[in-house]
Amino acid sequence: MNALFSILHVVVCLVLIAAVLLQSGKAADLAGAFGGGGSATAFGPRGSASLMARITTVSAILFMVTSLILWLTSAPSKGSRMSGAGEDKPAVTDTQAAEGRASDAEKPPVKPPEQPK
Repeated sequence: MNALFSILHVVVCLVLIAAVLLQSGKAADLAGAFGGGGSATAFGPRGSASLMARITTVSAILFMVTSLILWLTSAPSKGSRMSGAGEDKPAVTDTQAAEGRASDAEKPPVKPPEQPK
């Protein structure tokens, strides 16, 4: 089931990328580059949504849904990830870690076993 959603997610990603790259901007002509072509509305002229805009919207929604589904089904855990944190063993501070390394360095080296002659 997870593989099915992964494949669907990749397909939706590719469709979303293609839809965004194939769209033209609201003011894609030369006048739009210099601030022309605007209107009195706050966000520019708004006509009916084109087919590419609808494809982009639908694929963006599907991308979010498949992302959530993959997240929810990826690693099922028993309870909270933070439950029991710090109860098993105490945290080691930098000083304790440095002392542990120093005590390891003070130990005599282990002598290798003698080889038979």
